[in-house]
Amino acid sequence: MHERLSFYIKRDSPLHRLNPLTKLTLIFGLILPAFLVPFYWTPHLLLIVVVFPLAFLGRVQREYFAASARLILPVAGFLFVMQALFIPGGETVLAKAWFLTLTKESLMFAFANAMRIMVMVSSFTLFMLTTHPSELMSDLTQRGLPGQFAYVIIATLQIIPQMQAKANTIIAAQRSRGLDTESSFARRIRALVPLVGPLVFGSLVEVEERAIAIEARGFTSSRPKTSLREIVDRPLDKGLRWFLLFVMLAALLSRIWFS
Repeated sequence: MHERLSFYIKRDSPLHRLNPLTKLTLIFGLILPAFLVPFYWTPHLLLIVVVFPLAFLGRVQREYFAASARLILPVAGFLFVMQALFIPGGETVLAKAWFLTLTKESLMFAFANAMRIMVMVSSFTLFMLTTHPSELMSDLTQRGLPGQFAYVIIATLQIIPQMQAKANTIIAAQRSRGLDTESSFARRIRALVPLVGPLVFGSLVEVEERAIAIEARGFTSSRPKTSLREIVDRPLDKGLRWFLLFVMLAALLSRIWFS
């Protein structure tokens, strides 16, 4: 599996050495408390105290903050603006213009939700930066998950980098044919048409090729399967997973208790 077909960054770090299932559990161990724990500052603390240090622990802080600037912050910012201006209710009016009203309550609600989204997307980003898809697939199949389901999970994780790689190839090919993709905004919009067509049809062809590859590798076979790559599951990983399960259960109970 080629590295460019995933977001994985090869580094030697404690986060990279964790079992893939442990890191998958860590995702939900961050997301569930961020959404379930009723205390207002929970997602903020998770982002600052847990997510940011994990990025440095995994030695992927540069790639993580670059992804945050390109993807996470724009999404969270858009959600923040929409909810701050259009959520009805609230008594303390901070600003009003035409039909738009900004209240203290809507601002706090929008900020909390934006932070929850940042925790959720950041968790998946760290997971993809520190976990190779083949390791996750090998670990899941070793634990008894049918190959078809493991393949669906891996294919989902690879959709964005594969589309990105294919789009870059198409753009380079169209530029070599004289297509203008770097001038005015209007010309770049017109250039999307010859780019989208090959991208969509190429993706459809790739789906068929993947289906053939699944059959060729015997995913539907009922015989026991072996792997060239054995994924280590250390006692530390098992202990972390139990701790994270306890955290998720505590988040659920806190939601029920304080609701």
